Amino acid sequence: MPTNPSNTGKSKDDGSSWEHPLAELKAQQRVIRAPNPKDPGYIRQKANNKLWVRERIAALLDPDSFVEVGSVTGKPVVDDKGDLISFTPANSVTGFGSVRGRKVFVTADDFSVRGGHADGGIGVKAPYGETLALKYRVPLIRLLDGSSGGGSVALYLTLGATYIPTLAGLGRSMDAMGVVPVVSALLGPVVGLAAAKAAIGHFSVMVKGLSQLFAAGPPVVKQATFEDLSKEALGGWEIHAANGTVDNVATSELDAFLQIRAFLSYLPSSIFELPPVSTSSDSPSRKEEELLSIIPRRRARPYDIRALIDTVVDKDGNPYSERSSFFEIGATWGRSIVTGFARLNGRPVGILTSDCMINGGAIDALGSQKTAKFVTLCNHFGLPILNLVDQPGFAIGSVAERNATIRHGASAMAALYQATTPIYTVIIRRAFGVAGGAFADPDDGSGNRVAWPSGDWGSLPLEGGIEAAYKRQLDATSSLEERDKLMNELLAKFEEVRSPLKTAHKFGVEEIIDPRDTRPLACEWVTHLYQNVLPQLCTHKQTAYGVDGRPSTARGYRL
Repeated sequence: MPTNPSNTGKSKDDGSSWEHPLAELKAQQRVIRAPNPKDPGYIRQKANNKLWVRERIAALLDPDSFVEVGSVTGKPVVDDKGDLISFTPANSVTGFGSVRGRKVFVTADDFSVRGGHADGGIGVKAPYGETLALKYRVPLIRLLDGSSGGGSVALYLTLGATYIPTLAGLGRSMDAMGVVPVVSALLGPVVGLAAAKAAIGHFSVMVKGLSQLFAAGPPVVKQATFEDLSKEALGGWEIHAANGTVDNVATSELDAFLQIRAFLSYLPSSIFELPPVSTSSDSPSRKEEELLSIIPRRRARPYDIRALIDTVVDKDGNPYSERSSFFEIGATWGRSIVTGFARLNGRPVGILTSDCMINGGAIDALGSQKTAKFVTLCNHFGLPILNLVDQPGFAIGSVAERNATIRHGASAMAALYQATTPIYTVIIRRAFGVAGGAFADPDDGSGNRVAWPSGDWGSLPLEGGIEAAYKRQLDATSSLEERDKLMNELLAKFEEVRSPLKTAHKFGVEEIIDPRDTRPLACEWVTHLYQNVLPQLCTHKQTAYGVDGRPSTARGYRL
């Protein structure tokens, strides 16, 4: 943002000390860090109801914790006497700070300087910041607004030539993802390079009515495809919150910052550390009577999976909500699958389950993508997973086939099977078919697993399976009444063998538990892991990475 300083006249340099150069430095810093209400970029930012870049940093970080890197990066203008007339800073503000007392690194776009385009910035500044986050092994937070230093044709005139595009620092982004949490807040039109940054991260949140995301903005789209679209119609929150490009949606910039702070509170600063343990006032031995009846006896009747989660996990430990320690991730996309972080006896865990109110809980293409991404995230940062299984199977039908459900489902299965982080599986109701097997038996026979007495499983749901297995007999009946009678007779025969106790008699399920014991058992499991198992996994990761923080055998996090 170009600034117009006052009372920053140049004092005489008598050459006796470094006081004068230091005074010049501080004068420039004062100019850059103070908003200029007369600057057109600043005026535009405020007219769009957006915070200025330094207001954003102050709202995100712990008070007075920001230590800037590159504080006078930009273009100073001085008069004939050497006095500072104005200063156009780089359109990226970077530096260290803290979130809930833990060190982080922030790269924040300043949209008031050339709309964040490359010709208004210093190209190496933001990528350098991502390198520092990797080297210091601290979480990286991006505040995205504009192209985040991406290309602009105006730069061609400044350079006097065109250029072959590069990754523009995205390689460093991917290296950082392999070691530290990388999160992004979308705080305006996020386009081109910034859109790629938003997708190359572990968590992203956009603001309703304020942020949009697209590979190219409306003018470029109109030229290329003849579509005349507004920013919101092209890439608003309703589009990208539903397709999974972003994880969460916020109601305001401050809400986005709160979600980022909450997300990071469950993760370690790097893969070489344990997730942060907190003290919980919630007893690990708490048993809730509600769990005894939360799954309806009528198998077709739905229930509230989030209420079930809240009953099992710690009631405290979520900086974003007082409802429980459960912080949901991706509630607006892949909605048949529910994912998020929570705490058990103060220890962070991942929560993976299904929502029977969305397509009966059947996993579709987006749900599969969501599962694979979340399991990979938990596995990478060493969060154990509490896996609450109610999975009727893959979504079926023509839409499911066109969306390549099985292909995406295979990725979810692979993520679950290949995960090395411990998974505690509780079959709370259904587990049918290949998808049911992937969730109910993610370790292919060697996992830690229990079931509730409400468990119902098999290669096919009983009702549909009878229709397939006895189709000839059912079709041979002479009337609808006779067909229904035969169907009920067949169901009665199978009802005797579908009891989970019958499966337990053959050790087909390791243990059936009282639902009220779920929390005590899960808390005991996760406490043991944090004390005896997870530290060894951290040590193993230390040996697999080089001194520069990059993996010795691979480049890092798998998207």
